[in-house]
Parts: sequence; structure tokens; C-alpha cells
Amino acid sequence: MATLRTNPYGAFNYLVSLGGTDEASVVAGFSDVSGLGSEISYSEYRNGNEPVNTVRKVANTFKNDDVTLKRGLIGSLDLFEWYKRVREGQHEPRTVTITLLDEARQPVLTFSLRNAQIKKWTGPTLAAKGGGEVAMEEIQLAHEGIEYA
Repeated sequence: MATLRTNPYGAFNYLVSLGGTDEASVVAGFSDVSGLGSEISYSEYRNGNEPVNTVRKVANTFKNDDVTLKRGLIGSLDLFEWYKRVREGQHEPRTVTITLLDEARQPVLTFSLRNAQIKKWTGPTLAAKGGGEVAMEEIQLAHEGIEYA
């Protein structure tokens, strides 16, 4: 599905699907998605008879960064309920997809998080200073891999 073009895509048109058994229960869009990343670890190795006095870097395991999703608080308890079920011992991994859209709102790129599980829920910061801030909640997802299509 990845679509090649000359101009880069904007980072403001995307859809998030949290997978699970009842996708319709997830209400509202997310204003921020961050942490899409992965890092490979390397081991250093050198034979005793190497002609060059330096070590080789050998790729081994990799780790995935946690993904953070933020949305305005709308009165829906779906994210907190997922967190609560996991906290109480239920195993609820999901395939979470983030789909980048072009200006015509057509899908151009999809990131899939394999076996994503909620790791952290953060509620809104409330302050009576009369500002125009929006009450936000955020979740942090641990996952076992990113697929890019």
C-alpha cells in the first residue's frame, strides 16, 4: 500500500484502529501518535587472527519503542477499561494499526503493531487557571514488532 511521491505526506491525517474484539467500542480520534521506532542491538566480535585490529559488529536482538497515543477526554471509558482488565491479569494483546492518509483521505501507508498491549494509562492534568487547554488522556502501548506496508 505504500505510495511513493515527490512531496512528503503531512503528519496530521491518520487513522488509529485498536483492534480487539469490539472495535466499535473505541470512540474518538487520537490527536498524537508518537514512539513508532525500533532499535537493533549489536554484539562486538573479533577473531584472534583478524588482520585488522578492530571488532566486527554482529546484529542480534532488537527492541521496540513503546507507542504513545493521546486523545481528548470525551467521557468514554474504553481505554481505561482495557488498562484495568490487563492490570487485573487478563491477557489482551491486539493488532493496532496506524494508517497515514493523503490529502484526499486515501490510505497511503500503514504501521501495524503486533501483539500490542496497554502498558500505561495517564489521565488529564486539571488546572483551574482559566486557560483553553483540552483535558487529555494518553496510553502507552508495548508491542512485539512493527510491520510497515
